[in-house]
Amino acid sequence: MVEVWIDILAVLDGTARLATPLMFCAMAGLVSERSGIVDIGLEGKLLAGAFAAAAFTTLSGSPWAGLAAALASSTVLALVHGFACITHRGEQIISGVAINILALGMTVVVANALFRHGGHTPALGAGERFAPIALPLVETLRALPLVGPLYAELISGHNLLVYAAFMSVPLVWWLLWRTRFGLRLRAAGELPEAVDSVGVSVPALRYRGILIAGLLCGLAGAYLSTAHGAGFVREMSAGKGFLALAALIFGRWKPLPVLFACLLFGLLDTVAPRLQGVDLPLIGPVPVALVSILPYVMTVVLLAGFFGRSIAPRALGRPFVKEHQGP
Repeated sequence: MVEVWIDILAVLDGTARLATPLMFCAMAGLVSERSGIVDIGLEGKLLAGAFAAAAFTTLSGSPWAGLAAALASSTVLALVHGFACITHRGEQIISGVAINILALGMTVVVANALFRHGGHTPALGAGERFAPIALPLVETLRALPLVGPLYAELISGHNLLVYAAFMSVPLVWWLLWRTRFGLRLRAAGELPEAVDSVGVSVPALRYRGILIAGLLCGLAGAYLSTAHGAGFVREMSAGKGFLALAALIFGRWKPLPVLFACLLFGLLDTVAPRLQGVDLPLIGPVPVALVSILPYVMTVVLLAGFFGRSIAPRALGRPFVKEHQGP
């Protein structure tokens, strides 16, 4: 019984770690798309943040410098997206795809120019990464049955960015549903004409939304390369930005369901390697590749409407054009 409990805790621990970048990116997409801006570029901002964090940490020796660089780089890409889609009312999906392609190529080119490691950064040492945090009374409570391992192995021992990812969910909920700014931001994604009619700038609201999204993607990128990993590897985002979009659709643009979707995807990623070589009755050896594609299969099933229709914000993807008042 104890061994089974420890195995369950290990799986849940891995789920939390693998779901962390998904939570950051999904909350970023939630804020951006609630304002009416489609954010296909989550993947690119995540990748740019991961490279900037690893590169500046390597050069400075401080993960905090890397975190600041990740926030700055992803915010710059968010502003580029806003300039194209808000200021010039360009096609939002095309802009997002362009950001993804730009980040994919630029990170490899700059990494190779700076470090000559084939598009990678040098491996970071223990002092150059965000270290796990031991919460108070860990050793005292560890001996308690069930509760002790739960506190010591699952709740304690994560790095700062994991805790920040879980905190981002209630913070985004509070921001969007309990503040005047959040009410106006959501209105900009539903009926921007009504927002404009009361003298509030829709473009300004949407810019603020994508800036928040850029900061959250920067946190996700810093986590990938300076907390979960030990440096930047080309294409290390591995589709996590797109998975976050899938979680956003799966959760119907609401923070708590989106969190559960991210945890589900993290659970599937955690379980997949553990299923390698396992024989199931009537099935035989479990194909690990099948488990790995389950999040994408679930997304397709969702979009097909088998679990109900996901209704996006009504003005999502629609450029706002201010109506001119007559004389």
